[in-house]
Amino acid sequence: MSDSGMISNSQRETIVGVMGGAQADPDHLAAAEAVGSHVARRGWVLLCGGRTGVMEAASRGAWKQGGLTVGILPGRSRDDANPYIRIPIVTGIGEARNVVNVLSSQVVVAIGGGSGTLSEIAHAVKNGVSVLGYRTCDFRFSDGKGSPLFVNCPDVESLLRELDRRLEA
Repeated sequence: MSDSGMISNSQRETIVGVMGGAQADPDHLAAAEAVGSHVARRGWVLLCGGRTGVMEAASRGAWKQGGLTVGILPGRSRDDANPYIRIPIVTGIGEARNVVNVLSSQVVVAIGGGSGTLSEIAHAVKNGVSVLGYRTCDFRFSDGKGSPLFVNCPDVESLLRELDRRLEA
């Protein structure tokens, strides 16, 4: 704490958002669990949409390592959270929670997914939040150019290296 007893920004927890589909193939689930484990081993907080698929796999990976998991839920019940979410945040705002997910994260990891994940990628890039993708939506502007904030990693190992690079710099 600072001299005034208040927490400074440099003392706040590092939050990694993991975004992806509620329905996911085994490769996406394995990647999400590996990312969740990595986040927890680094002492970072895992934030996700709190439900099934990629979100549950990432939460499980973090939970197995003793990590802190936060789920930003779209509905009105904490019972909607997957069993690995330690802190369920009930919003009642549906898909609008996507903005909360990305703005609360220092880095977003996007794994697989569809239009919901694409909206999270777009909100992140628009708001200056880095996105590391794995087998996810491709992000290009109408001029055909991408954003330096969006990197689609070819494999999980390179994704984890890039995550470390961006957060430990």
